[in-house]
Amino acid sequence: QVQLVESGGGLVQTGGSLRLSCAASARTTIGYSMAWFRQAPGMERDFVAAIHWSGIRYADFVKGRFTIPRDNAKSTMYLQMNNLTPDDTGVYYCAAVVESRRNIRTKKSDYPDWGQGTQVTVSS
Repeated sequence: QVQLVESGGGLVQTGGSLRLSCAASARTTIGYSMAWFRQAPGMERDFVAAIHWSGIRYADFVKGRFTIPRDNAKSTMYLQMNNLTPDDTGVYYCAAVVESRRNIRTKKSDYPDWGQGTQVTVSS
């Protein structure tokens, strides 16, 4: 099990940018798949993006706006969010799993380890 801590959330205006960080307690994140999910008030926790040894996958609603770089040496994953809209408001969670599959995981149930979340609010 790995401990995850998100940071970088805050309040931003429409069209602005934020960079979230997810620091893992593991010495390295090599061998882990990691992902970002978000949850708007009263809504389900939705998949945002995931990074796997075979590649990266993004939810359709963030393609072209968000990227998910990872620094394995620092055991940190990021979510660079550009051109934000009020629909991007929510609590953003990072998740991790020791990877044993070839496919990129996009389901909440695929990830056993979660951070506490960081709030992102986009004002109109």
